[in-house]
Amino acid sequence: MSNLSVPPAIARIAPDGNLSPRQTRHFMINMLKRRVRPGTGSSVAFMQRRTAMNPWPDLRPILQGMDWLILGDVATRAYMPERMTKDLDICVHKEDGEAAIARLRQAGYQVASSLGIPGCTMLSPEGVEVDVIFGDAPWLREALGNANIDAAGYPVIGMPYLILLKMAAQRAQDWADVSRMLGWASDTDLEKVRAVVARYSPEDSEDLESLIFIGKKERETPPSGE
Repeated sequence: MSNLSVPPAIARIAPDGNLSPRQTRHFMINMLKRRVRPGTGSSVAFMQRRTAMNPWPDLRPILQGMDWLILGDVATRAYMPERMTKDLDICVHKEDGEAAIARLRQAGYQVASSLGIPGCTMLSPEGVEVDVIFGDAPWLREALGNANIDAAGYPVIGMPYLILLKMAAQRAQDWADVSRMLGWASDTDLEKVRAVVARYSPEDSEDLESLIFIGKKERETPPSGE
């Protein structure tokens, strides 16, 4: 059991300090909104980079003809500068889960462990971890039919659905990713994100607007003299 005392700002929301994921996100957003300043983000050239320097297994020949997508941190490289991560997350519809595992096994992949959600971690012949998630979200069919393509030519989840996933996550890093992606997204892409969030998670629309604000504020030019 933790012996940490609950800070007053958090105690006002949850006296026992046990914030729900949505309460935690809302608290962090409000704190960031008070502190964000124009021009505190990275350079324009850096933020517009879209690379595929980190090598990941090419699953396209193995899963050819099957609907699948890259999720998680690897997917973000289609929308923001690439960063390191330890594994590759992919998603297939739950109805295709066993068939996907069978194809991967045939290609030399081995099941390493089960996930906390439907699916499993597999190891490529080279030892790369690939988390295969069996999805059934109400928006999944829609997302599978509207994949984006990253710099390596791999199918990645579209930004609106990636935003849905990351806003529902519990890591501050995920919310930072959301703000960064949204801050540099086009107006057209932002409208698509707003529409998907309003349809599938309307209670998060207010936080979405806050994250857009924070992201755009960071890319502004600082006022003269600052």
